[in-house]
Amino acid sequence: MKDKKVLITGIEYKVRKLVDQFDKLKKNLEILVEENNNLKKVIEEKNIFVENLKEEIPKIKLAKSLESVEGSNDAKVKINELVREIDKCIGLLNQ
Repeated sequence: MKDKKVLITGIEYKVRKLVDQFDKLKKNLEILVEENNNLKKVIEEKNIFVENLKEEIPKIKLAKSLESVEGSNDAKVKINELVREIDKCIGLLNQ
C-alpha cells in the first residue's frame, strides 16, 4: 500500500513539474509571437520607407541634371519623355 502511495506521489510531482514547464513554455511562446509581430511591423515600415526612397531617386536625378550643364541633355530627354507621356494621356482622354 505504501509503495502505491509513493508511486502516486511521484507521478503527481512529475505531472506538476510538466504543467509548470508547459506554463513557462506557453508564456515564452506568447512573448516570441508578440516579438515576431513587432518585427514584422518594423520590416513593413522599413519596406515602405525604402519604396518612398526609390520613388525619390528619379526626382533627385532630374534635379541634379537640371543643375549641371553636363546633365542638360538628360534633362531635355526626361522632359521630352514626360511631354510624350502627357500627350498619350490626352489622346486617351479624347477617345
